[in-house]
Amino acid sequence: MKITSNFDSGNINVLAADAPTDIKLSIRKDHQSDFYQWFHFKLESVAMVEHKMSIVDLRASAYPDGWKDYHAVASYDRKVWFRVDCEFDGDTLTINHTPEYSNTYYAYFAPYGYERHLDLLAWAQTFNECLQTNLGETLDGRDLSLLKISEASDDSEAQQREKKVVWITARQHPGETMAEWLIEGLLERLLDDEDGVARSLLAKCVFYIVPNMNPDGSYRGHLRTNAAGINLNREWATPSMEKSPEVYLVLNKMRETGVDLYLDIHGDEALPYNFIAGGEGNPNYSSEIADLEDAFKRVLMQITPEFQDTYGYPKDAPGQANLTIASNAVGNEFKCFACTLEMPFKDNANLPDHTFGWSPSRCKQLGEDLLIAMNTITPV
Repeated sequence: MKITSNFDSGNINVLAADAPTDIKLSIRKDHQSDFYQWFHFKLESVAMVEHKMSIVDLRASAYPDGWKDYHAVASYDRKVWFRVDCEFDGDTLTINHTPEYSNTYYAYFAPYGYERHLDLLAWAQTFNECLQTNLGETLDGRDLSLLKISEASDDSEAQQREKKVVWITARQHPGETMAEWLIEGLLERLLDDEDGVARSLLAKCVFYIVPNMNPDGSYRGHLRTNAAGINLNREWATPSMEKSPEVYLVLNKMRETGVDLYLDIHGDEALPYNFIAGGEGNPNYSSEIADLEDAFKRVLMQITPEFQDTYGYPKDAPGQANLTIASNAVGNEFKCFACTLEMPFKDNANLPDHTFGWSPSRCKQLGEDLLIAMNTITPV
């Protein structure tokens, strides 16, 4: 029997593996940080034998409430990820599973690996509407890649300037892999030249999309931070090339292009719902922005039962927003509708799927659906 995490986004410590029903594990903290919650490992053992894998010390993890009613995902082929039975006693999560094959992968959510990230970028750039550029390097020397998507390369600069500028970022928190799954679905629809919604949007908008804001943390198997242990979504007031080049580079590009609409895509460990955190606490929040936010949420709820507006984060009091957070900082600086979209690590409690839970395919579908809501609130 062997347990390993020596691969892209892998994370686990083996404390004991004396028998298939007596395996004790712990999660490695993010580098130079106390955050830990993401795990991803491979079990090599005897097929068709019951295994009990206990992940301990979770009372001190980043989000202890995230383990309640949580079920890990597993895969034999690293393509299809299904839920497995788990029990949580307040400190230890026990995964109970009888694998059908000798090698099984387990993770906190379906991984979105660095190679798939590169494949997504390479695929997107083959469309005439898409230009891939490198904003700069991360602390580990990886490219911070940006996709610019616009309707026609022969548009004049004046015509381009007249269009709305939409920015979308994902995976500031690298363990929130559902964010890049959503981006994949969104791009597949946006780059479909036979899709009416996509054509309508590109006729009036230019998109700037960063599919992975934190490639270093993603590869290292972090939950929440970059290579320096920095939570990027608390860096937007004073980013630096020394600690948070990812934010520094993106924010500088935003100031070059302007921003009319901004979506920052995330995942929430504890709440089993899809929801939006808006900018109502921003000093520059206006009735016009509030109307756009309400319309966006209303249309999205009409489009899909996967989205709701009952459960979410407490709303900020007027003028009391945390401006180190991306959607607040961008919304306030550019006086635009900006929000954080959260998806569950667990399942959508309003529409549960006991086999797969909230899954990559559902993330991708929500990404497609977002375009309809965006098209509704961005008139010509």
